[in-house]
Amino acid sequence: MLFVATCTDKPDSSALRLDTRPAHLAYLNGLGAKVKAGGALLSADRADVIGSMLILEGDDQAAIAAMLADDPYAKAGLFASVDVKPWRQAVGVPLG
Repeated sequence: MLFVATCTDKPDSSALRLDTRPAHLAYLNGLGAKVKAGGALLSADRADVIGSMLILEGDDQAAIAAMLADDPYAKAGLFASVDVKPWRQAVGVPLG
């Protein structure tokens, strides 16, 4: 099953994000095919990163929550909030 995770950064956390980014990317790349898509959420003027969005595959919401909890960004305390919802693709190149 696919899930969309929206992770919102804490205010004034751009240095923490940059410092942790290599470990974060290595972690996500290590998850292989479980990661369908992901990237940074940007401010309206595109000048700042304000969070992350991921489309992940897992058995259930608990499995996705565990994956996200092990992410170096989460372990570093970057996120003010994390929202996970089941997702069903309707258009575009199939992800799952």
